[in-house]
Amino acid sequence: MSIKLVITRPQADASQEIRQLTQLQVNRLRAFVHKRVMNPDDADDILQCTFLEALRNEHKFRHASKPDTWLCGIALNLIRNHFRQRYNQPYQECLDNHPNITQEHADIGQVVDDRRQLQRTVEALKTLPDNMQQVIHVSLVMDGNYQDTAHSLGVPIGTVRSRLSRAREQLRRAVGPSA
Repeated sequence: MSIKLVITRPQADASQEIRQLTQLQVNRLRAFVHKRVMNPDDADDILQCTFLEALRNEHKFRHASKPDTWLCGIALNLIRNHFRQRYNQPYQECLDNHPNITQEHADIGQVVDDRRQLQRTVEALKTLPDNMQQVIHVSLVMDGNYQDTAHSLGVPIGTVRSRLSRAREQLRRAVGPSA
């Protein structure tokens, strides 16, 4: 009869390793995520979610692997989920529901492209942070007047300009060119 001795580290040690990553480890994980997700904003969100998941589940870390490897596994699962959610179905729309596009001189290809662009824009708007969505909404209600938007939201006009500028840039990246 043989006896196996299993040495386990206390739980506090496991959480300390996860909570005290070096800058090199963080940079490696960042590179791992950015290599797989080309949109920098999405990649940063996934990186942040990776750390949140790791902290939420640090009690499950059993030293079967290095902390870096464990974090890469979490990141990879989040990346897979990201792409499943984003690309789970191709865009389809029935043109019969839009009687105004059946005009004689309408270029049906252009109409379809425009509708797809609009749909991508609407979807991208939903992914913006709440404060950017709010500024866009109030700005539209105020007919694009920055001063009125700032007054309505109770923030400085520079904040309105900054949020709108960042929102436009994120939308440009998310939606891409229109052709």
